[in-house]
Amino acid sequence: MKYAIVESGGKQYKAVPGSVIEVDRLPQQPGESIQLDALLVSDDGKVDVGTPLVAGTKVSASVLGEVKASKVLVFKYKPKERYRRKQGHRQRYTRLKIESIE
Repeated sequence: MKYAIVESGGKQYKAVPGSVIEVDRLPQQPGESIQLDALLVSDDGKVDVGTPLVAGTKVSASVLGEVKASKVLVFKYKPKERYRRKQGHRQRYTRLKIESIE
């Protein structure tokens, strides 16, 4: 099985051709394609590790759209002081479909 490890937004993801990954929000629109650099490539047990990138290897992906994660509530509370702060947050992600590893 061929796969690559790619980096986007300071995080690393395992990219397998045909799979869908969710990365931190990117400025590309749905339908556009994007090229990612590979940190590691594995092809049927043969592993090629980059320093820091594998030379000449690109991972092609197409943007499927944007999704939101479930809401996270942040609640600060100090007993006996009438101090309460409630804040919500929904992280936005870009959904990528991995097309090929070249």
